[in-house]
Amino acid sequence: MIDNTNIKGKVILAAAGPGDPELITLKAVRYLQNAEVVLTDRLVSNEILKQYVNPAAEIIYVGKQCRRGNSTLQETINELMRENALQGKLVVRLKGGDVSVFSNILDELQILKENNIPYEIIPGVTSALGAAAYAGIPLTARGYATAVRFLTYYKSDIVSDDYWKDLAVTKDTLVFYMSAETVEGIVSKLIHNGVGADTFIAVIEQATTPLQQVHVANIYDFEKLNWRTFLSPSLVIVGRVAALHKQFGWIANSSDTTSYYFKPVATIQNNLNLKKQANVSRA
Repeated sequence: MIDNTNIKGKVILAAAGPGDPELITLKAVRYLQNAEVVLTDRLVSNEILKQYVNPAAEIIYVGKQCRRGNSTLQETINELMRENALQGKLVVRLKGGDVSVFSNILDELQILKENNIPYEIIPGVTSALGAAAYAGIPLTARGYATAVRFLTYYKSDIVSDDYWKDLAVTKDTLVFYMSAETVEGIVSKLIHNGVGADTFIAVIEQATTPLQQVHVANIYDFEKLNWRTFLSPSLVIVGRVAALHKQFGWIANSSDTTSYYFKPVATIQNNLNLKKQANVSRA
């Protein structure tokens, strides 16, 4: 058992924002500039890592990818935080979007508390707010919606039948995270439960990045459009406000419809392995 009573290590749970590197907070940047270890998610702009991280810091990629075999285990992330902090290091755990919205921050807080490791939580621009702003969709526009709900629907049993009935009749704006592969299911469930004919759906791919794509339609026309598979990450906005994109959208869709701004976990790992092999060869 490590005696950490005199250890001065600390973990900063910091948000990187939804993609645009200029959306990170000044406070997060200040800690990155002083960090000794940075544990970064996949959905963090590479520009942030190049521009803001202390050149002497060790950057460890701990990306996750839903339903993909290359994801880093949460237990591994927890142990990396614990191990480095107990060595007295300043560790920044850098998360895409905001740190508290659909992330595993609870698991990480628990391991830090169990080991008496000091920490700070630095909020950021969550994907819903970034995507909506860059698509020109005010989530609670007066006369259109009075509230917004953050949801996820990455598997069929995560939302109950009774709750679908409520979602179909609500005037709230619905924002679905991690649901790019289940958009058709969202549309089908809402239509089956009698969603209003004035309801629109927006799917925003790679929001706030140079590769952003915004697709908007009346929810009852969705199936007729034969849209392609959406690239990750994608955010889904459902409600009357989604129609406002056509009037207030201020960024043209990227002409590139196939490239990924955030590299898949497997690609990142392969690049790291190649770098390690090159370093060994030079040695």
